[in-house]
Order: sequence, then structure tokens, then C-alpha cells
Amino acid sequence: MAKMLRRQCAFCPEDEECSIMYIAEGQNLAVHQDCLLYSSGFVESEEHNPENLDIRFDVASVVNELKRGRRLICNFCRKRGATVGCEVKTCRRSYHYFCALCDDAAIETDEVHGIYRVFCPNHDPDRKNNLYDEDSKRERSPITVQSSSAKKKMIVKEKIAEDSLEALRKKQERQKVRVEFLRKCKRAGLLDEIFEEMLDTLHLAQEKLMDDSTPDAVYEETVISLFDCGLFENILASAHSASYTGTEEKIQELLETRKRLDTQIELLKDLKVILPPPEDTSSCTSE
Repeated sequence: MAKMLRRQCAFCPEDEECSIMYIAEGQNLAVHQDCLLYSSGFVESEEHNPENLDIRFDVASVVNELKRGRRLICNFCRKRGATVGCEVKTCRRSYHYFCALCDDAAIETDEVHGIYRVFCPNHDPDRKNNLYDEDSKRERSPITVQSSSAKKKMIVKEKIAEDSLEALRKKQERQKVRVEFLRKCKRAGLLDEIFEEMLDTLHLAQEKLMDDSTPDAVYEETVISLFDCGLFENILASAHSASYTGTEEKIQELLETRKRLDTQIELLKDLKVILPPPEDTSSCTSE
């Protein structure tokens, strides 16, 4: 009987179980080892030898399990192919293996006896508040409880937090060094010279930006250098804020002026109605 060939992903660490795959070249078929081991309707080949993992699965059994999975919907991603079922007989939940990890399902393993089981979150036997029915338990051998995806996620979060704290410490150390450096420059009487040099550099940058004959490469380099300096960007932001505030005040002032003029126009219209038109005195003058 044709067997699946054991392979390992070249990009994954060697100690990662998820990196182990089995392929059937003639069938153009490749599957993860864990997806096979935890599939509810799948059993290892009778020829399985723990010392020879290359003949662990036969192609026909894998194909049959794939056909069975096409009828099952994953409780997590809602897609077909969910061959991993909850170990509780009355539970109807099925998963893809990695979807079970994402849903915090409990993974239980007894490699010696070839037992690989999955319990959905509602039936995790190690949780205090679970719906695991003692009468519906299957016969169980001594097993080792693997860490679920929740534990893996916690490890990743702790690693990220640790890296963030380390980066913050390094940033604080750099800031302390810079502050102490400027204090020493001040005590040595060099601070004025440093600011004069900064002003000369800014004047030179201004000349390059104002000169239309400046090459594009030099222009772009100067602009990038200015924006890389936090002081320049802060000044631009302050100027923009002041300009925005001044514009808003001017608009408000004009609106108030317009309101006063509208009021005066209405009053003048009322006076025009009340006042009689001027008398025509031209005829009297001619007589």
C-alpha cells in the first residue's frame, strides 16, 4: 500500500511539530502531521513503527479522511474540512486542527499508545467550569496535556512586552547620555559654539532651498535632513497651529462684522419705508 513520505518545512525551526508534513507525490497531496494525528476518523497505519516515522500513514487512509472532512463544518472558521472532533461523544463541534488551537481547545497526547485527542473549550476536563459529562467520557489512558494556543499566545505577548521594556530602557539610557553630554558642553563653554554651528547649518539649508538652481538630489537630501530633525518638524507644527488659530479668529471676526452690517442694512430698509420720498422742487425753481 502506498505510503505518505515524511518531510519537514525548511523555513520552520526543527523542533516545531507543525513543521512536519507528509506528502504523496503521485496524488499531489501534502498534509501536516498534527492535522492527521488529531483527525477523529483517522488511525495510523498498522505497519507504524515508532522508530520509522516515514511509513506512518498510507495514502488511501488520508484520502478517505479528506473525503469525510468535506461534509463537516469547522466551528471556528465556518469552512468545510473539519476532521478534528471534540472527544466527547455527544458534542457536535468539529475543527480544523489549527482552528482548534485558535479556539483554545485542549490538546491531549499519549505518544506511547498512539492516542491524540482534542476537547472543545466547553468540554475541557481541566477547566473548572466545563460541560464535560462523566457518563460520556471515552476510555482514557494516562496522557500528557499539551499547552493550548492560549498559552502560546501568552508566551508571545510576554515576549513582546519584554522586548518593548528593553527598547524603552535603551531609549532612556540614550537620553541620559545626551543630557549629560550637553551639560558637560555647557560647563566647558562650548554650548554657544554648538548653537552657532547649528544656525550656520540652518542658513546653508535655507540657501539651498531658496536657490532654484539647486540640484534635485541636493534639494531632496536637505529636505529629508530638516524633517529628520525633530525641532524643524515641531516648529512647522507650531506655525501651522498658530496659522490655523489666526485664520479661525479672522473668520469669526468677519462673521461678526457681517452680522452687524446685516443689522444696519435691515434698519436702513425700515427707515426707507417710513421716511417720505423727497419733494420735487425743480418746477418751483424754474418759475
